[in-house]
Amino acid sequence: MAVLDTYSQYIQSLLKKYSQPAKADPSVETQLVFDTLHHHYQLLEVGWAGRDRIYDCILHLDIKDNKIWIQRNTTDAQIAEELVEMGVPKSDIVLGLQAPYKRPYTEFGVA
Repeated sequence: MAVLDTYSQYIQSLLKKYSQPAKADPSVETQLVFDTLHHHYQLLEVGWAGRDRIYDCILHLDIKDNKIWIQRNTTDAQIAEELVEMGVPKSDIVLGLQAPYKRPYTEFGVA
């Protein structure tokens, strides 16, 4: 259970770090979504740009089977590397945004 709590705190810390908007646009809201019961974590942008609806998932991470799954990353940040720097073993990080057949060729976990 300690691993789940630790990984959850690491993820929340990262998402909070990246939730600081680069530009202050009052019509676009940055939202942090933490489902700590089911271990789903997202950073969203929601709002309007003129007549265009903005709804974008910037970052999405899950914890499944005691591993951190990076499901989406639309930033330039190397989230997996930042998790490693926090102390997460590479084998506990799964690049869910990579096709399953490619995962064994990365330096990270496969599932």
